Amino acid sequence: MAWNIARSEALADPEAARRKVLARLQRLGELDDAESQVVGILIDAILMAESYRGARHQVSFLPEMTRGVDHLLRDLAILDKVDELAAV
Repeated sequence: MAWNIARSEALADPEAARRKVLARLQRLGELDDAESQVVGILIDAILMAESYRGARHQVSFLPEMTRGVDHLLRDLAILDKVDELAAV
């Protein structure tokens, strides 16, 4: 998966990083069952934010959230590759 946003990039210019993410997510409508993937990630993100509200400790479900995000980005990368191959 070649697409990513580096931590330094997100911290240096959060607005540009948000725009980059939104551009990437424009293809969500083309994925099978995109809603369930996005809702699962959103729930984990809310839980992560709530976990950090009062305490500074490791979020136990961060690996699951990371896997969910990786799966979604992998699906979007597949759509991009299909388009590349179709254009050849």
